[in-house]
Amino acid sequence: MNNSEKIYDVIIAGSGMGSLSAAALLAKKGLNVLIIEQNYLPGGCTSSYWRKGFVFESGATTLVGLDKNQPLRFLLNEIGVELNAKKLDLPMQVRLKNGKTINRFEDINQWICEAERVFGKQNQKEFWLECFKISQFVWQTSLQQTRFPFGNLSDFLHSISKLNINQIKFLPYVFTSIAALIKKRKLNHNQEFIDFINAQLLITAQNNMHEVNALFGAASLCYTNYGNYYLDGGMIELINPILDYILSKNGEIIYKEKIENVDFHNDIYHIKTQKNEYKSRYFISGIPLNNTIEIYKNSKQNKFKNKILKSEKLNSAFQMGIGFWRKKEYQTIHYQLHLPKPLPYINAQTIFVSLSANTSTNRADIENQMVASVSTHWENLNLSIENFDKTIVENFIIDFLISENFFDRNDIIYTHASTPKDWEKWTGRKYGFVGGYPQFMKTKPWQMVEHRLDNHKAYIVGDSTYPGQGIPGVTLSGIIAANKLLADHF
Repeated sequence: MNNSEKIYDVIIAGSGMGSLSAAALLAKKGLNVLIIEQNYLPGGCTSSYWRKGFVFESGATTLVGLDKNQPLRFLLNEIGVELNAKKLDLPMQVRLKNGKTINRFEDINQWICEAERVFGKQNQKEFWLECFKISQFVWQTSLQQTRFPFGNLSDFLHSISKLNINQIKFLPYVFTSIAALIKKRKLNHNQEFIDFINAQLLITAQNNMHEVNALFGAASLCYTNYGNYYLDGGMIELINPILDYILSKNGEIIYKEKIENVDFHNDIYHIKTQKNEYKSRYFISGIPLNNTIEIYKNSKQNKFKNKILKSEKLNSAFQMGIGFWRKKEYQTIHYQLHLPKPLPYINAQTIFVSLSANTSTNRADIENQMVASVSTHWENLNLSIENFDKTIVENFIIDFLISENFFDRNDIIYTHASTPKDWEKWTGRKYGFVGGYPQFMKTKPWQMVEHRLDNHKAYIVGDSTYPGQGIPGVTLSGIIAANKLLADHF
């Protein structure tokens, strides 16, 4: 039987972490899964690719979520996969405009001492202990409320059955912004601290302290206070073991086919690509909601009318990959650098730099060569930038990294850069947006995009359903979608 005749149990659009998480859990239950990926590599925004002798990350560069009570750890335990991940001694270093260096230590008490050293002792301890306590609650609750946000009575009753006093106690943080927490601790006049907080929130929450609620914001601010890990060959080493598990359970993946249309009739989903048509009993979209509504038009689409974010609300990135000779040892692999002046054209205030580790052997073809992945937020994708000269931005970044003593100019071997248009071409994501839907105070957790696409058997995962928390959040979206599908139909 060829693919056009076969009826799969589940077809999944895209092979990002949300898709693979759902696919792995469903395959474990015995469902026959087909993943259709428009690129030639799996992983979407969590992957790696080889170019000119170097292995570059396609998007995500920080690996968190392996601690107890976190979604990625849950997933790997469920499917019996263990990663060859190395824990970072120092998760991140931040360099402020004034030249101050901040070490984002994992240990909360060590981090509080560092924050007090840089920002002053006034209420730093109280602020960070509160945030850390909230973040612990968020991750503990995330794997208890696996039918949230609820979309029907069954979800609601399940959520109520899992409700406890602790969840009620923390509920007010949903209605409180990070800005309000800062004001409560009388830190709102400490501009250096506020600039630091906003830059940190932009990494994982995609927004500023006035728009990010305290529940999600605390988890965002404290992600360095959990285990941060490194994979020697890049993020593809996270993707491949999960995909191998799916394939071992008779799952399949097809590359270089983009889904153009999804139709539902006679209780079967008909998924058309530019090359073939495939059929399944269930369908999961692992591509953003903005893309999903273009390929799957159904009578229930109106429920997403007020949830879809337009281009001006979304972020993309300007990214550079740099291959260079290693001439020194680095204190960590992740750096957030505050720029002395805004980046040309884009007006970004910071850049994020991720290096291959000092001991890495799988990120360059030649010994003593290493990789830097540099990215910065590109806000408001509706904004047209006329006469954009990519080389000006590239040179600005290189000159700045040289001034910060990352490398010398003659150490550079190879560079390339990408814009939102490049991101859209690479990932297929509408507008080239990355990082997920930004968090907004007006969107409460129960108002997030619900995982059911229709009243039939279609679901959605990814960072437009569980926004702004990186790999843990996207993994959680896949866990929730798989749970809802199984609860609905099995």
